[in-house]
Amino acid sequence: MHTKDLVKRVEELVLPICENIGVELWDVEFEKEGGQYMLTVTIDKEEGVDIDHCESVSRTLDPMLDAKEFQSMPAYTLCVSSAGLERRLKKKAHFEKFMGSPVELKLYKAMNGAKIIQGILTAYDEGAVTLDVDGETHIYEPQDIAAVRLTVQF
Repeated sequence: MHTKDLVKRVEELVLPICENIGVELWDVEFEKEGGQYMLTVTIDKEEGVDIDHCESVSRTLDPMLDAKEFQSMPAYTLCVSSAGLERRLKKKAHFEKFMGSPVELKLYKAMNGAKIIQGILTAYDEGAVTLDVDGETHIYEPQDIAAVRLTVQF
């Protein structure tokens, strides 16, 4: 099973689990970290996610991943965690939910001498991210963006 197909299938399995537990499915990733594969399910809840939410999702999902359709997967560790305060924004719905929020945008290559830009998220259109940076509007194209995360300002 290809990584993209695997992630989609895990999303299909875990979405009803999340709904039943009362949390939102934020993201699913299957990545190699060091020499080990990690299947990471990230969840969210307006009032916050606690260890019991993570444990419930993990305990319900884990036996489903023993099904025959997943036998071709390399050995992995299942991790269920909270999206956190400085969560990564990846999907259109993520950007829409946090429009007007402060974000940190990481670029693959420096632009105007910077690889990390902080600003207010003002628009998202087919992968292009628009930020208000110190009163100036800047548009960043998807091929230039390595990651976008919320930032917490105290």
